[in-house]
Amino acid sequence: MAGRQPIRIIPAVLAETWEEFAARMRQAEAFADYVQIDMMDGAFVPSRSFPPEMLPRLQTRLSFEAHLMVNDPLDWFGRMRNPGLRKVIFHIESGADPLDAIAHITEAGIEAAVAFRPETPLADFAEIARQAGSLLFLTVDPGRYGSPFHPEVLEKVRDARRMFPDKEIAVDGGVSPENLGEIRRAGADAAAVGSRIFLKGDPAANYRLFTEAARRSATGG
Repeated sequence: MAGRQPIRIIPAVLAETWEEFAARMRQAEAFADYVQIDMMDGAFVPSRSFPPEMLPRLQTRLSFEAHLMVNDPLDWFGRMRNPGLRKVIFHIESGADPLDAIAHITEAGIEAAVAFRPETPLADFAEIARQAGSLLFLTVDPGRYGSPFHPEVLEKVRDARRMFPDKEIAVDGGVSPENLGEIRRAGADAAAVGSRIFLKGDPAANYRLFTEAARRSATGG
C-alpha cells in the first residue's frame, strides 16, 4: 500500500516496430528488472505496435507486464505467451467481458489487472475492480509517448485507495520527478514511465533520477 515505501518506478516500453522494441528492451536490461510493455492494435488507440505473435520470440532476463491497449485483449493474450510475462493489464473500455477476461488470465497463472482511461469513472466499475489483481489509472490519453498529464485522475486514485486499501494501484503517463510526490500522496504504489526515461538522454540515468525522486518523496524530502 502507498505510504509504506517509495513509489515503484516501472519503465514503460512503447514501440511500433519490433526492432525499436528490441532496442529499448536491451536498454532497459542495463538498469531494471521489471518493465511494462505497451501493446496497441491501431483501433483502441491510434498507434499500432508489433503483433502479439512476436512476443513469444522475446528472450530477456526481464520480467514484465503487458499493457494491452486493444479491443480484443483475450485474443491478444492467447497469442503472446512468454516465460517473462507476470501481469496482463486490459482496459475496462475494451470489447472484452471484464470478468471473463480476469478469469481467463488468472487461470493461466498470470495476474489480471484492469486499466482505466482518464475519462472513465471508477464508480461504474467498482465490483469489477474488486475482482482484479491490481488497477492501472491512465493519467494521459493512451497510445502515444509524451501526452500531457491529467491531474484530475488522481482523484480516482484517491477513491480507489479508500475503496481498496490493500490492492496495488498504479498510474501510467505524464509522470515526472516533480509530480511523483503528488502521485504517491494520492495513493499510488507504482508509476509507469515511458518517454521521460527512453526518449531523451541516457535511459539508465533518467531511471535513476526517478528512483531518487521516489525515495525523496517517501521521506518528505
